[in-house]
Amino acid sequence: MPSGPTSTFRLDGDSMSIATHSAAIPASASPTKAVASTAAAVKAAPRKRKPFQWKNSFWIANLLRIAMIAAVLAAWQIAADQGAINPFLMGSPAGIYKEALRLVETGQLWQDTFATVHATIIGFLVGSLSGAFFGLLLWCFPYVARILDPFFVALNGLPKIALAPMIIIWFGSGMLSKVALAFVATFIVSLLSAYQGTHQIDSSLVNLMRSLGATKRLIFLKLVIPATLPWIIASFRLNIGFALIAEIGGEFIASDRGLGRMIFVSGNLFNLNAVWVGIMMLMAVAVTLYAIVSRVEKNILPWNSK
Repeated sequence: MPSGPTSTFRLDGDSMSIATHSAAIPASASPTKAVASTAAAVKAAPRKRKPFQWKNSFWIANLLRIAMIAAVLAAWQIAADQGAINPFLMGSPAGIYKEALRLVETGQLWQDTFATVHATIIGFLVGSLSGAFFGLLLWCFPYVARILDPFFVALNGLPKIALAPMIIIWFGSGMLSKVALAFVATFIVSLLSAYQGTHQIDSSLVNLMRSLGATKRLIFLKLVIPATLPWIIASFRLNIGFALIAEIGGEFIASDRGLGRMIFVSGNLFNLNAVWVGIMMLMAVAVTLYAIVSRVEKNILPWNSK
């Protein structure tokens, strides 16, 4: 006789067996039919949808950000129109928009942006990669690292912009001096970060590889470099800002083009709207470069990204 749907659970030692009987299948039916019927019933059962969490929604978060920016700009423009603030000293969203259109039409904004981004990226890549390389290399020469360590600490604490006058005198006011400034600002950070990362490697892993007959070169390639990559990528995130700061500082001192020069000249002419255009373009450049580094990190270290 068929019976109603029942489930029986039996625990024997370390194993647990589940017996399921359906009303549509007799008790004498084969186990294969019973399993197939149970799987079909489970598949047909409606799945519970996760409740919508608006706090974790990507689109709602972006809409809130846009609404905040729009509210700030609207309040700024209203205050300028009503005379609550002086547009000559503070600028206004309408004036910034008109100035941005003028700079785009003349091509000055794109030329200055390209000059700044070009020098920043070259200095960032050369300084960060070479600094990471020499920082890893110090693991192979611990005695040399102990001798040079105080010099590295002193250079790291030195404000890099203080070297700008000398670097500009040595390399001129062109792009080469700005690349050199970005290199100086990023090299020491990557070097110290990579060298510090080598100190965080578990010594038992190094001893294990040595006991298995691995050479120092093999340990360096298979253990030291992979274990230090998160430290190196973290220094790259910091170096984006450092390279851009050094680049803009050099353009403030002496330059024939660049966003820093545009901001400096516009400030001397009391053209605050053009200054705001340069600042906003710098913010866009910084966010873009940071996003590129984050994407590279996700590709190289997928397990390290949230």
